[in-house]
Amino acid sequence: MPAMVIAFIGALVFGAHLFVAIFARTRVPDVLLLILIGLLLGPVTHLVRPEQFGSVGPVFTTVTLVFLLFESGTELQLGTIRKVLHGSFLLSVLNFLVTTALVAFAAWKFAHLSMGSAVLLGTILGGTSPAVVIPIAAQLKMHKHASAILFLESAISDVVSIVLALALVNALHAGDLEVGKIIGTLLGSFLLAGVLGALGSIFWSNLLSRVRTLQNGMFTTAAFLFLIFGLAELLGYSGAIAALVFGIGLGNVAWHGTMLSKRFPTLEPVGLNSREKGFFAEIVFLLKTFFFVYIGLSIQFRNLSTILFGLAITVLLFVMRIPVVRFGVTRTTSRKDASRMAAMAPKGLAAAVLASLPKEHGLLHGNFIQNTTYAVVLMSILLTAILIFLQDRTPVGRMYRWFFAGFGLEPAEDTSNAE
Repeated sequence: MPAMVIAFIGALVFGAHLFVAIFARTRVPDVLLLILIGLLLGPVTHLVRPEQFGSVGPVFTTVTLVFLLFESGTELQLGTIRKVLHGSFLLSVLNFLVTTALVAFAAWKFAHLSMGSAVLLGTILGGTSPAVVIPIAAQLKMHKHASAILFLESAISDVVSIVLALALVNALHAGDLEVGKIIGTLLGSFLLAGVLGALGSIFWSNLLSRVRTLQNGMFTTAAFLFLIFGLAELLGYSGAIAALVFGIGLGNVAWHGTMLSKRFPTLEPVGLNSREKGFFAEIVFLLKTFFFVYIGLSIQFRNLSTILFGLAITVLLFVMRIPVVRFGVTRTTSRKDASRMAAMAPKGLAAAVLASLPKEHGLLHGNFIQNTTYAVVLMSILLTAILIFLQDRTPVGRMYRWFFAGFGLEPAEDTSNAE
């Protein structure tokens, strides 16, 4: 049995490279193919069950998310962030509010959930998954401003979803819902986690040149990343935001390093070199491969009515995503990139993890919330893949671009603005 597992791991890594090549040719995302492998091994054949991983499964998914956010942060330049922060924040808030409201209304009206349970389901599904959005956006080679908006939107909305859903679960369990406390917790989680990540990046950038002299010291940056994430979570802040800001800080040493060096001449801040960036890119590739297979293993199907309700919600959210993107991003965004953004509303790790909490806390409709969320996670990723494929090869692409009439020209048509 161990020999078969090891052989399967090797085959999966080779398969992941093949799937990337398939995506480049067909626009069928490699993440979808990996999820389908997980579905085949888990819900379809029952060869593997998520419970067999024990506590390692949730730890593995968290580690994957931390690395993904950190590596993406190192690629974001502060100049780009300043230009897109307003747009990404507006898009995040607008998409989260619309999604939460639509899901809550549908669950209350048609599934007959209580208002509290319906709003909880809406907040669980309110965000977009950075673990899905980031790899797809990178492979599509979107303009860097559009990619940065998607990166930040997924990171912001994921954290908002986690904080609000946890607060609602605790409030419903205790029978005490305090809106002010929830908002305060959310703001504190964002701001303090960001400060912790920024301070960590300044400290580590001044220590990195010495760390490089250590034998086998390549992984020390990852070790410090884990410390930053763990400390943020232990203090009650968002570890995901801390990891993202830590990566942004190391990716922009030229900016903050110049100011620090002028004030403190003894400091020698340095950023990641090409060898270190390549090392982290390899880690993210491997973790992403196994993560999406694990997501496929974790998806569960209980009954047909839940699956149909999840499908209806998914379709509705993707329809509403079009006006959300139209009003949530600037008109300078190209029609093609805006169309891509409108096709990206996948749910992922955060939603799947949060879905189990209502049942664990004994809340009313806990089973329904969990099963519906699992269905939406699968179908939203599947629909994202289908829409991206159709946009490139069918009239669906022209239809999407029609919705974004008045937006910027395609990069090929307007090269003067390319950077």
